[in-house]
Amino acid sequence: MDWEPPTDWPRIETVESHTGGEPLRVIVDGFPEIEGDTMLEKRRDARENHDHLRTALMWEPRGHADMYGAILTDPVTADGDIGVLFTHNEGYSTMCGHGVIALGVVLPELDIVEVGSENPRIEMDTPAGRVTARPQDDGERIQRVAFENVPSYVVSLDETTAVPGYGSVTYDVAFGGAYYAYCDAQELGLSLGRTDEHELVEIGRRMKAAVAEDISLVHPADEDLGFLYGIIISDEPEAGGDIRNVCLFADGEIDRSPTGTGVSGHLAIQHVKGDLEPGETLVVESLVGSTFTGTIRDTTEFEGDDAVIPEVEGEAHITGTSSFTIDPADPFREGFVLR
Repeated sequence: MDWEPPTDWPRIETVESHTGGEPLRVIVDGFPEIEGDTMLEKRRDARENHDHLRTALMWEPRGHADMYGAILTDPVTADGDIGVLFTHNEGYSTMCGHGVIALGVVLPELDIVEVGSENPRIEMDTPAGRVTARPQDDGERIQRVAFENVPSYVVSLDETTAVPGYGSVTYDVAFGGAYYAYCDAQELGLSLGRTDEHELVEIGRRMKAAVAEDISLVHPADEDLGFLYGIIISDEPEAGGDIRNVCLFADGEIDRSPTGTGVSGHLAIQHVKGDLEPGETLVVESLVGSTFTGTIRDTTEFEGDDAVIPEVEGEAHITGTSSFTIDPADPFREGFVLR
């Protein structure tokens, strides 16, 4: 095919990938330069000046309600390899574990970031802070990636809220690069292996709204990080893991992976409850049966809070490449969502 779009049409090149079933559309060329001296400033610039491109790439007809993306930027630290902003149907995440794992495959494969043969690592600047990815090369290719996340900590335990249609629900709140409320599937009368995805979306929206109304989240380092990102519902494992969970985030998105930032919060909660010590692991299953292995690498203090240093490992694969154009005359050029 030799068709070329008019030269004045925006053209954006992407690499398509997934981690444990959860998509990551990596924007590698054609996106405007993102301004800012910090990743949070870059996040604001993208939101205020380029959000039409996020919706064009995440929403239909180029994406869908559960699409997820990564915008690559220059690093904002002297020793950083790359900066990254994570995007979804509602806006911009503060961190994304499945995205870091996928980038640990995509960036070396495309030679965007060079990693050494000994102790390979990628230093990523994210809005939540520095994250270190460690790609694992089996001699032929990279499929598995472990990453050291930002310090993760518990905000509160055993809170309760009234969820319309489901009654009183007990939940914990933890930060793993983003804030989540954690609850039990049985208390909601659910089984994650047998609950319709439409019901999960509705539960996620109702519970997120109820928790957000009940609590006020203030991140100790930056107010832009202080918001409830999602709900994590845990259940009994079905594929040999320690627990099964689903993360419902943004505007009713369902994470197909076990959720790396969510696993980090699990580690913090289990450590505070006395169920997990440094060096011990937690294997978390997703709705589709993929797994992440979380390990407490160390304990620390973060802005006055007791915290853990999580490491999360999973598997990612490249699924293709795309070249998107935007016709200025297209009435749906900025996308739409139909769920």
